[in-house]
Amino acid sequence: MAAPAVGFIGLGHMGWPMAANLAAAGHALVVRDTDAARQEGFAARHQCPQGGAAEAFAAAEVLITMLPDDRVVAEALLGDGIAAALPAGAVVVDMSSSDPAGTRRLAERLPPGLALVDAPVSGGVARATAGTLSIMCGSDDPAAPERVRPVLEAMGDRVFVTGPLGSAHALKVLNNYLAAAAYVACSEALLVGAHFGLDPRVLLDVVNTSTGRSFVSEVVLPEHVVTGEYATGFAAGLLAKDVHIARGLARALAVEAPELDLVDRRWQQAARGLGDAADHSEAHKEWWPGQAGRFHAAGTRP
Repeated sequence: MAAPAVGFIGLGHMGWPMAANLAAAGHALVVRDTDAARQEGFAARHQCPQGGAAEAFAAAEVLITMLPDDRVVAEALLGDGIAAALPAGAVVVDMSSSDPAGTRRLAERLPPGLALVDAPVSGGVARATAGTLSIMCGSDDPAAPERVRPVLEAMGDRVFVTGPLGSAHALKVLNNYLAAAAYVACSEALLVGAHFGLDPRVLLDVVNTSTGRSFVSEVVLPEHVVTGEYATGFAAGLLAKDVHIARGLARALAVEAPELDLVDRRWQQAARGLGDAADHSEAHKEWWPGQAGRFHAAGTRP
């Protein structure tokens, strides 16, 4: 079977390599980004048309959004008229980190004949580039995730069907809450250890062969914080947004989650103080001003 034609909206740090993998897999692409230069650059490199007008998506059998949140997704699809331009039977796949409630509202506003799948990802820029993302997949149409599976498998090596529409977005923000909580705890341990005289690299070497290990201790801290690089490609504002959605979900379900409340406050503080665009690995700079040097190994840049 021919690879379905795909419209792709959002060529950011994650979207660019994801769309590039779709092009490499033989999918006919139409791409769109608010950054005109980035959109033009991708189209030129991968020899695909640009979606400047909604009508450019008229042949897209699958429409993927990889945007900051559900409000931006809704504006792109509805405000810009792209959803109305899609052919009957097309599947809209929101791979953003969206609010599950917003996803359900979007489904009610889409034109008849379109299916909606929420399919957020985990794995970061490195795995987006390698095409090995973990992809969560929810829909009220049980057939829709299977219809888009070949498209998803061009971007990830694990596709998890999570349940009804919104379930994948709920799972995604809960996963990111766990990562955010791990950063809070790990950075506290690193700072306390540094005050006691422990070398941050030695501390992490021990943690990563012990019960305290996590993605944060294995990747974020040693590769981005201890080195002073701060280049994960994931913005503080996006992680703060995801944690806040998770907190709202807990409250809507009347689930008592005091640690979630605390982690939400911590990340809101970091995003406000550093700016939403700051790399999320820099959060400790806002929590402990003047202490950044204690997180770095000797010889690394401050």
